[in-house]
Amino acid sequence: MTPFLQFEPIYQERVWGGRELEGYLGRKLAAAGPIGESWELVDRAEAQSVVRGGPWARKTLRELIAGHAAEIMGPNWPVERPFPILVKWLDCRDRLSVQVHPPAAIAAQLGGEPKTENWYFGKSDAGAAVYAGLRAGVTRAGFEQAIAAGSVDQCLDRLAVHAGDSLLIHSGTMHAIDAGNVILEIQQNSDTTYRVYDWGRQGLDGKPRALHVSQSLASLDANTAGPPHLIRGESGARVLAECREFRIRREVLPAGATLAFRAREQARILSVVAGRLEFAGVPGTTLALGDNVLLPYAGEYSFTAKAGATVLITENFSA
Repeated sequence: MTPFLQFEPIYQERVWGGRELEGYLGRKLAAAGPIGESWELVDRAEAQSVVRGGPWARKTLRELIAGHAAEIMGPNWPVERPFPILVKWLDCRDRLSVQVHPPAAIAAQLGGEPKTENWYFGKSDAGAAVYAGLRAGVTRAGFEQAIAAGSVDQCLDRLAVHAGDSLLIHSGTMHAIDAGNVILEIQQNSDTTYRVYDWGRQGLDGKPRALHVSQSLASLDANTAGPPHLIRGESGARVLAECREFRIRREVLPAGATLAFRAREQARILSVVAGRLEFAGVPGTTLALGDNVLLPYAGEYSFTAKAGATVLITENFSA
């Protein structure tokens, strides 16, 4: 049997982070500083997910794909090709910078990687919000003037958010996450961010963080996607994101309901955002809030909700 794969989280200090992942996800954070990100699933030169438990324990995701590409990703996956998705939990105690990621059309010439991402709001404080996309009528010239004046936030749409909401951010969309959000971010495998405005604050080293104004404006100009659409949790929508890079669907499972995946369809990522699941293959093996696991192509999997559960399924990334 091909096991599902769970990985050790990689925690990242961020000036805007905090300690909410301890309380919300029940994690133990070893570092004492502000933890802004937990990289749950990543295959990059600078960061490698390591398997937790099972027959492949301690192997990196890169080692698994290099040695078992057909089993993990499917028969046509090149062994040298990185895993295409990066999954993170974000603890946004302070607001993030106003930033943008380069669209694929110009990423290489800017020396970066495209990054389309989806935010699922696991927890949002009262009054929490995000900035996403330019307000109607804002021109490039007006945006440049706002950069110089330090009033960039006035050019962006501010959207109030609540737990259970979801927002797809295409490459080239100017955005910022406001304070008070815990977010599951599912994105292209990229770590390219161009900051255009950072609220006048200093980084963890006591110095202002670098800005990338020219790259940001070039990325904004190249954006061909429309304004982002916030999907409200109460809408009951099953498909939360549908784009060239991936699809994310939500399944709300009552107690005792079963979620099954057939072998040799495609690789998928299963993320538990509420409740608990039991894995039928190994009785007593459970997945709980915050867990993100990779379901390899060759495996067959069945999970049963314990007292109800909500899960996100990320798929259509392995073609």
